[in-house]
Amino acid sequence: MIGEVFPSEMRKFTDEKTGNPVVQLTQKGINFHMYFTDNAFDLGNEKLYFLSNRANEGEIFNIFELDLLTGEMTQLSDEPGGVIIDGFTKTPDSQYIGYVANDNEIKVIRTADRTITSLYKDESKVLHNLSFSPDKRKIGFLMDEKVDVLPNGGPNYMGFRDKMYAIKEGRIGCISMDGSNFRQVFRDTCWLNHFQFSPADSNLAMFCHEGPWNEVHQRIWLINMETGDVWPCFRQGADDCVGHEFWLRNGDIAFDNRRGGHDGTISVTKKQVYVQEKSQSKEPPYFGFAHCDGKVYKQVMMPYYCNHYMGNSDGTLFTGDTAEDIVLIRPAAKEGETARIKTLAAHHTTWKYQRSHCHPTFSWDGRKILYAADRDDEHCNLFLVEVPEI
Repeated sequence: MIGEVFPSEMRKFTDEKTGNPVVQLTQKGINFHMYFTDNAFDLGNEKLYFLSNRANEGEIFNIFELDLLTGEMTQLSDEPGGVIIDGFTKTPDSQYIGYVANDNEIKVIRTADRTITSLYKDESKVLHNLSFSPDKRKIGFLMDEKVDVLPNGGPNYMGFRDKMYAIKEGRIGCISMDGSNFRQVFRDTCWLNHFQFSPADSNLAMFCHEGPWNEVHQRIWLINMETGDVWPCFRQGADDCVGHEFWLRNGDIAFDNRRGGHDGTISVTKKQVYVQEKSQSKEPPYFGFAHCDGKVYKQVMMPYYCNHYMGNSDGTLFTGDTAEDIVLIRPAAKEGETARIKTLAAHHTTWKYQRSHCHPTFSWDGRKILYAADRDDEHCNLFLVEVPEI
């Protein structure tokens, strides 16, 4: 029920590997935060927003607000069929929360009074990856054709490659916050994903061609949301496997280039799903930084392999999830220096579901790292660790 308050489940424990304090935020049901391209924290860093099935049963997830000072959780949506796991976003200040209900209807919560407005519905398409423009006047989203493959979030990346080959039509839509002015900005011939408005330009956004990284010829694209013009960000070559792209707060783009032979996945065996180890490139992986014209201006070698990376606001620190641990990395500042790594905690996740991928993310002030893990092989929960000096 909207407005229902659930008592705190917060507990502190000492990580057995590092001795660092860890705060477990949730303990009941299945709980996970927004995809890492969105920041689940409020700008004041005292609240965060997540999906949970605690008010329902099975795979029905609704939106909750967690007060980091008290631990109390307030239910903000009550969709009978739930909220889709890749259809959940918010403005940085948490004034608005956007989501896609299970019946392909886009809705927006105004958190001040918890009112919910329906903006758009299209039962013929799969609506996902919402993103608010920084001026909060419009919301962009993806519209893929429906195909007969496993849904997003299935176990162990099942259907990931099948979906890439099955989808032959993807579109980018945009609508004003009052539900007017809907338009299809762009139409493509493949599976689109990771739509994200620039934090610095309300007419600029980024999206990707989705699938196993080693099979996607050009991953990252930029789009003018007024004209529909698109251009590539970092023109890939044959030995590039690119993904996990995100915006830095200054409007630059960061991305992970694993080099040839990496598919961007991790399985319950803690290995990749769609490649053979013998096919992997000997070139070192790196993080690329690009301006909004798509041209790369800096490459930072990443000698420590993580499954997902996320940078702080200025890209001077990265957090990542290795097969076993949550780590903090300070990249080399200049040529000749060595990147530094520090293990923060053992996460104990199974990697079975997309929701149990840790996807560690920084709070807005860069002092805390939030991650998800299903330590008991069933109930995914949220955890916080402090960011130390490195």
